[in-house]
Amino acid sequence: MNSPLVWAHRGASGYAPENTIEAFQLAADMGADGVELDVQLTRDGQIVVCHDETIDRTSDGAGWLKDYTLDELKNMNFDNGNKAYEGAEIPTMQEVFDVLRDTGLVINIELKTGIIFYPGLEEAIVELTKANHFEDRVIYSSFNHYSVMKIKELDPQAKTGFLYADGTIDMPGYAKDHGVDALHPALYNIQFPDFMKQCREKEIDVNVWTVNDGKYLKMCQDAGVHAVITNYPKKALELFGRK
Repeated sequence: MNSPLVWAHRGASGYAPENTIEAFQLAADMGADGVELDVQLTRDGQIVVCHDETIDRTSDGAGWLKDYTLDELKNMNFDNGNKAYEGAEIPTMQEVFDVLRDTGLVINIELKTGIIFYPGLEEAIVELTKANHFEDRVIYSSFNHYSVMKIKELDPQAKTGFLYADGTIDMPGYAKDHGVDALHPALYNIQFPDFMKQCREKEIDVNVWTVNDGKYLKMCQDAGVHAVITNYPKKALELFGRK
């Protein structure tokens, strides 16, 4: 049986602080096929990697990320309470490209434009990806499907996926109609009648989040998904017989 690709969710976030260089490097060291991460803009227009729109949970700071400059954020501790990594910094997207450049890993870039639209983020991330020659190694996704369509407008060759949660009807048809390459559903969606069959027929990849439990990893493998997005890449690789 084929193994799904293993993409480390916010890096190897089950082992190191999420969305940090340490987590991305660890994912590469563990043999993951890719990483998933989240991008936003600082007050001074820098692309940084952070999941929440506020920094309260993952750092020793507080408030909206958009209200801080990059220098201010770099002076905070983003260890997410993991004292083994005390002093971990928020990374810029450029720093992530630099650390993963020679690894061959795919990067799933999620645009965090659901609450804050971040005008200009789509243009900035496409430009940065091209400047680093990562076009063939990046897939863009977002819960804001207007953002995904903006990416396609800026770069018709870009690989894109629609992120969504639970229970939407005919997502394979929706994805095909809008010309995206993949669906990124919450785990349980793959159980809907004929969902995987329709995705295969329409040549839509299925990249599932967030799959941490062994029985659900196996369910994804049995279903034939393209990739699993997991906090525990080492565990997934072992279960799929690749370690």
